[in-house]
Amino acid sequence: MLAGNLKIAVLGGAGFIGSNFISFILKERTNWSVVCIDALTYAADIHNLDDLISKPNFVFYREDIRNKEGIFKIFEEEKPDVVINFAAESSVDKSIAEPSIFFETNVLGTQVLLDACNKYGIKRFHQISTDEVYGDLPLDRTDLLFKEDFPLKPSSPYSASKASADLLVLSYHRTYGLPVTISRSGNNYGPHQYKDKLIPLMVMNALEDKPLPIYGDGLNVRDWIYVEDHCRAILTILEKGKDGEIYNIGSNIEKSNIEIVKLILKELNKSESLISYVPDRKGHDLRYALDCSKIRNELLWKPQSSFEKSFKQTLLGYRFTNIR
Repeated sequence: MLAGNLKIAVLGGAGFIGSNFISFILKERTNWSVVCIDALTYAADIHNLDDLISKPNFVFYREDIRNKEGIFKIFEEEKPDVVINFAAESSVDKSIAEPSIFFETNVLGTQVLLDACNKYGIKRFHQISTDEVYGDLPLDRTDLLFKEDFPLKPSSPYSASKASADLLVLSYHRTYGLPVTISRSGNNYGPHQYKDKLIPLMVMNALEDKPLPIYGDGLNVRDWIYVEDHCRAILTILEKGKDGEIYNIGSNIEKSNIEIVKLILKELNKSESLISYVPDRKGHDLRYALDCSKIRNELLWKPQSSFEKSFKQTLLGYRFTNIR
């Protein structure tokens, strides 16, 4: 368990979930300080940090987690207590087209961070993972949910790279005694999400009356969680979680892709005729659903956001900000 004044290094902090986490943590724990490290690749945006740059307990470094010399130098200078790794290549489509960069960043980059944590005596390394490492579940078995001890069965190069990173993190705990935790969340939604993801892409196209491309029949189901609930869960794990443990983070709000798209069109007063079905993605997972009883029962976390309210709030934010 972690307590007191902490300095946390957040890798991938200019991305969607990372930037939301930093904003959340600096509000919730005003005595903590944040070292944000990001390579500022395509899915990151330095403007996600505009409200944080001037804060005295925040500092930003532009660096790639694959650069051992650069990462070690930052750790030497800043001496963080806790390291949280959001940094990852995360586009399934891009991983299918070009797998190598996913293993370079998601696996070898994670190894660099683990080596830095080992050298500089970090109190906790937390790995942000994904429910995609479990593979998928059948659509007609709504009673089945992923548990933390399920065998890993990734379907894409992206999820395979994340599963590999999870195993690497656990190996450093076993071999070196490094204090680690891992969290695997469902599909996040909220402000600052990169425009190639389902919700911002559909909003952007709908506002411009462009076709909304849906893979296959659109019946693929995901567990949708508001990003602030995810951030609160990570904080709970940092403060209450046990070393070497994995925690699922989900809302148990399951909706198919086509349901999400129709909700967007309804909220924007756009016609469903904009929907365009396109050939399905290779290896497309059918259903993700998480059993979150471990984090609920052991750490007393549960989501606080109403899907209806937070979903509308997310769409409203996209309507009045430039996501194009």
